[in-house]
Amino acid sequence: MKYLLDTANLSEIRELCEYLPIAGVTSNPSIVKKEGAISFFSHMREIRSVIGHVRPLHIQVTAMDYDGMMRDAEAVFHHVDEKVYIKVPVDFAGVKVIKALKRQGANVTATAVYGMDQAFIALEAGADCIAPYFNRMEALGIDAANANIAGLINHYGYETEILAASFKQTTQIDRAILAGAHSVTASPDVLRDVFRKKIVKDAVQAFSDDWSTLYGGKTLAELEP
Repeated sequence: MKYLLDTANLSEIRELCEYLPIAGVTSNPSIVKKEGAISFFSHMREIRSVIGHVRPLHIQVTAMDYDGMMRDAEAVFHHVDEKVYIKVPVDFAGVKVIKALKRQGANVTATAVYGMDQAFIALEAGADCIAPYFNRMEALGIDAANANIAGLINHYGYETEILAASFKQTTQIDRAILAGAHSVTASPDVLRDVFRKKIVKDAVQAFSDDWSTLYGGKTLAELEP
């Protein structure tokens, strides 16, 4: 299981990559909007410098037609690097883009997936990753955890990985993992929520209190050998 950061915020990426086992970074136009009118390609290159070239960087096209999406992809390859995973929405034009990019040998992530029907077409088109929108599916009354996309991949022997996305709660991440996601991408806030559980804080505090009753304010490193 791999955890990716769904953000374009450089300070969050730097900090969470330092503390957590972050496997890459994903972005989309809505995420970029949160950072304001940045110098886009320079910003993406800076993200790459933070995460390196081993961890994947996913950048989404912004055009809505085939020719425009292909030009967007070429711009990313030219101004960032050719290892970027190009995120392409799975709509009618997007599937053609996925096929074309894969013929070029590019890394492609099929995004804006809301169900098995889209997922199957993206798999057949050759996408390296598919990104089902977990929270958005649930908001529409779709049982995201039982969409059985993992079953499709296993049954037909696809090499595509599920990169589950769109989370509002940590329990959704748990369900996505149990449903067979190979990786998840979540906002810094959602990932931080994993460690904000009161029961965890209470347990850590209890350990600290018990230790203090024996050795006062001294830590293990401060004890006499």
